[in-house]
Amino acid sequence: MKEQLVKSMQRNQFLNMKYMAKDSHVSKRRIKIMKIVGDSFQAYCFTRQAKRTFMIDSVLAVVPIIHKERSVVC
Repeated sequence: MKEQLVKSMQRNQFLNMKYMAKDSHVSKRRIKIMKIVGDSFQAYCFTRQAKRTFMIDSVLAVVPIIHKERSVVC
């Protein structure tokens, strides 16, 4: 999982993430990773609109958000 997070950070990608909190509650977050340190990472959470720290071991899944460009036909 850590390798995938590092690649996403290097590519400046936005991610949809499923995360398990300490109280075993699973939440969905839209994030952009800012920095990875040891077993945790800092990311801007668009769901909470704040900078948050997440534990890598608590990440259940991440999916990159890919924006497709639309072509304009005249």
